[in-house]
Amino acid sequence: MNQTMRPPVELYGVTREYGSGAARVRALDEVSLSFPAGSWTAVMGPSGSGKSTLLHCAAGLDRVDSGRVFLAGADITRAPEGVLTGLRRGAVGFVFQNFNLIASLTAEQNVAMPLRLAGGRDRERVRAALAEVGLADRARHRPRELSGGQQQRVAIARAMATRPAVLFADEPTGALDSSSARTVLGMLRRMVDGSGQCVVMVTHDPVAAAAADAVVLLSDGRIVDRLVRPSAAQVAERLARLEG
Repeated sequence: MNQTMRPPVELYGVTREYGSGAARVRALDEVSLSFPAGSWTAVMGPSGSGKSTLLHCAAGLDRVDSGRVFLAGADITRAPEGVLTGLRRGAVGFVFQNFNLIASLTAEQNVAMPLRLAGGRDRERVRAALAEVGLADRARHRPRELSGGQQQRVAIARAMATRPAVLFADEPTGALDSSSARTVLGMLRRMVDGSGQCVVMVTHDPVAAAAADAVVLLSDGRIVDRLVRPSAAQVAERLARLEG
């Protein structure tokens, strides 16, 4: 396959284990999965199912024990740390539950941070990213001066400032009220539909999962189901069966 045509994220037969001896745990068990451009996939499962490990391995934050991982067309399975750092700064965006904004910096300075780390200083791109999340008028505000929903929108703008091939989101609505959560989910939807963004989201929330194009369900480190455009009720019912 031509590298430019590859999905932004591909995993082939990925296994990841932790611990040793009797305490050894297989967090991922020969998982094969791809996340195409212009798609939004929610990853769900009971506690300990391997969903966070899947995200970390796909993003190059954790090494796999066997199998292969491709990120933005590059085989990162055994890539040196310098290569992984370069990919994470340019090809990958991250959004977390707790925002991870720098308290002493303004919204504009927080959004500019990944560009600065990558050696760039594109102020227009930073301002455009804030405008896209509806916060152009909050550029000079610090995190403490913003609501939780606004802080998460700044975090999304920061993640998107480098125009990454894939956005990894780990419980992006977990710390938000329902209204702010809907705003953030709507924003992700527009990024996928309007810009062809690839979004991979770990969540425990059936409502958040139902906003995605597909839901992948894990149990004991294996993919056990895949739901396409399900309702929140369908997601909740399937998750309850897994947890039961």
